[in-house]
Amino acid sequence: MEANSAIKEGNAVNVREMIEEKKSKRSMTNVIELIMPKVLLAIATISILTTIGILFTLLSETIEFFSRVPFLDFFTGTVLRPLSQNPEFGVLPLLTGTIISSVIAMFVAVPIGLMTAIYLSEYASDKIRRLLKPMLEILAGIPTIVYGFFAFTFVTPILRELIPGLQATNILSPGIVMGIMIIPMVASLSEDAMSSVPNSMREGALALGSTKLEVTKKVIIPAAMSGIVASFVLGISRAIGETMIVTIASGSSKNFTFDITQSMQTMTAYIVEVSSGDAPSGSTIYYSLYAVAMTLFVFTFLMNLLARYISRKFREEY
Repeated sequence: MEANSAIKEGNAVNVREMIEEKKSKRSMTNVIELIMPKVLLAIATISILTTIGILFTLLSETIEFFSRVPFLDFFTGTVLRPLSQNPEFGVLPLLTGTIISSVIAMFVAVPIGLMTAIYLSEYASDKIRRLLKPMLEILAGIPTIVYGFFAFTFVTPILRELIPGLQATNILSPGIVMGIMIIPMVASLSEDAMSSVPNSMREGALALGSTKLEVTKKVIIPAAMSGIVASFVLGISRAIGETMIVTIASGSSKNFTFDITQSMQTMTAYIVEVSSGDAPSGSTIYYSLYAVAMTLFVFTFLMNLLARYISRKFREEY
């Protein structure tokens, strides 16, 4: 009897311990559930506060610049001579250089990237896809400064043999190399968009007698158009923000021209030149850095808004 009572008391103690352990675990879980939303909110707030801080810095310094240089003179001026005795701060030479280099890059990246995506998504076997995808990723992982020296020491000499009058530093060579750099981005995002199209749409079109090419042109590409357009716009944004390639291969001539054989300077290259030069803090040329950076920020922001609008438009149509 005593042995049975001892066993019962031991079982009761074990049950009480289990109950207490469950209560402690439940209380700990409740504490974690209360704390985690606050921790995640704090982490999300850091990115928001960082963005606000960047905008505040750009705006405050840009306002100071426009208190010294008229707004219209900056955005309509075709001459940029920040270091002359009579400095002029027209941003149009930088805008044209940025736009021309980005357009050249997209003329290279869009057709090659899209054709690569179509091949990987619709035609390539699993073995070839496993071979080509890592090669694209390697291309995307090359540092941009390497691309810059590649453009200056390899591409430019070849182009000078083919195009008479091409300057040693020009906007054509970095534009082409930027396009090569952007190919993996366009190809990867477009291939993901096309691969997400349901196989039932492919099979239905093939069952109706369509060829592989007809299915790709009339079914797959329209269905994936929002993702494809988004990849194009992201590629443009990447080209607009590129720094090292144009800094090395395009030179620092602030020419307002549409001749792609001449040297031009982009907005990012100007920011590098001013920030690494002898511009004293508080001078007008110093504040021009922030005005150009703000222009670049607004330009990229508008491109992102355009990408969202186009993607939504195509999604509604298809």
